[in-house]
Amino acid sequence: MTETAPFTWNDQAAPSLDDFARLAREAFDALPAPFGALAGDVVIRIDDFADEETLASFGMEDPFELTGLYHGVDIGLRDGMGAAPEPSRILLYRRPILDEWCERGDVGLSEIIAHVLIHEIGHHFGLDDDRIHEVEAGD
Repeated sequence: MTETAPFTWNDQAAPSLDDFARLAREAFDALPAPFGALAGDVVIRIDDFADEETLASFGMEDPFELTGLYHGVDIGLRDGMGAAPEPSRILLYRRPILDEWCERGDVGLSEIIAHVLIHEIGHHFGLDDDRIHEVEAGD
């Protein structure tokens, strides 16, 4: 019987910001065409964590609580206001997403990134968190 060395992760690195950007782009590119077209002007950015000002605006102290954020004017409000002064942004936070992935252990990293990205695209379409959760639940 041959012995195998213990699995130590010494030869592995956590996915980088660039890795996350690639996975987010793949998830975005996989959106059905009508949704991708409506969200086409959204800028996707990857940061390790939300900054303290952002966390404070949500009453959060733990930076691991926030996995993503939509920042901009949703498309439903743009019609009456004209063009948005700057592109809408979706921020994905690498470290909280990695933490969720490790804690869950039942879903791939790319799936979690896609889920957070699609959630934030829901805000771009004008949906609030309650409605997004209803849609996710199939209601």
